[in-house]
Amino acid sequence: MLHNGDSPSSDRPETVLIVDDERVIRELCEKVLKEYHILQAGSCAEALQIYQKEHCDLILTDVMMPGGSGIDLLSQVKTLDPNAVVVIMTGFSQKEIILNALREGADDFINKPLNLLQLRTAVEKSLARKRLREELASLKRLDRFKSNFLSLISHKLRTPITAISLFLQNVEKGIYDQNDQGFHQNIKLVNNEAEYLGRLVSDLLSFSKVMEGREGLNLEPCDLNSILVEVIGGTQRKEGIETEFNPSPLPVLRLDRGKITFVFQQVIENAYKFSGETGHVSITLRTTGDAVHVVVADTGIGIPREELSKVFEKFYQADPDNAGQVRGFGLGLFYAREFVHQHGGSITIDSEPQRGSTVTVTLPLQ
Repeated sequence: MLHNGDSPSSDRPETVLIVDDERVIRELCEKVLKEYHILQAGSCAEALQIYQKEHCDLILTDVMMPGGSGIDLLSQVKTLDPNAVVVIMTGFSQKEIILNALREGADDFINKPLNLLQLRTAVEKSLARKRLREELASLKRLDRFKSNFLSLISHKLRTPITAISLFLQNVEKGIYDQNDQGFHQNIKLVNNEAEYLGRLVSDLLSFSKVMEGREGLNLEPCDLNSILVEVIGGTQRKEGIETEFNPSPLPVLRLDRGKITFVFQQVIENAYKFSGETGHVSITLRTTGDAVHVVVADTGIGIPREELSKVFEKFYQADPDNAGQVRGFGLGLFYAREFVHQHGGSITIDSEPQRGSTVTVTLPLQ
């Protein structure tokens, strides 16, 4: 079910909630606004219940109704969502009513008896303004994201580049004795930093592709077992970590192979990443009813309970040592959750410090 903070599907008409205690008025408005998805309510209380459960792009409400006025509904809806669009229908021209509606944030007014052309025009204009506001808000969010991402990239690249640069400067100055054991240890460290830089660049290219193709799904028949085998085989892991995976018979699923592969890459890589030098990672599949559940469990360092709500946020990175030097960009689980949601599924995590983490990805079978 969509909530009011979500966006409707692009192939679905915008939703208008019509609120009036006169059924004939509601039905008349529905006929005029036939190109929209219409919901009806006969009172403020009923309208509020619908609004809290269903996605509504616009509310068209009468002022005078038994059990609460349209101004009361306007106030309550704006409290829930300041960006909600509410158009007031009124047969009263009192200045006080109009001023109260304006103070509560009404988007437009329509006089009764209704002029059908005026009704359609008011709804169209209000929805157009809403789309424009959402587009501007999206651009601002994108601008902030780019700024934060560039700052993060700069920080992540600076550390390994500085280490490599200092080592080369010391070599140039002849500070190191090339027969000294410390020299060879430093070469190994610098080589690790160079490999890390390579992985960062690879991650950047990966996230670039992810951000370009984040809208919509390219569905195709997929064998989830083979996807998991491919991801496990391509994941870097320490020799002391045991891996347990038993493929399970599953029907062929229609998935976006690239996005689902990305999801399990992030989840499984994290399981290995936070498991220390030794441990156990298990990947289990099970089906219940009309869904398949992929459970990835590790015996690693775990996550404090108060941090669990943050793990799917942009740029969040678990930092158990509070060193501020966690590698990566903190975007993997953010996009993983987005892609799972696009498939109509869910992703959850349960964890305790020093007792490991369990991530469950649920995907619909149909």
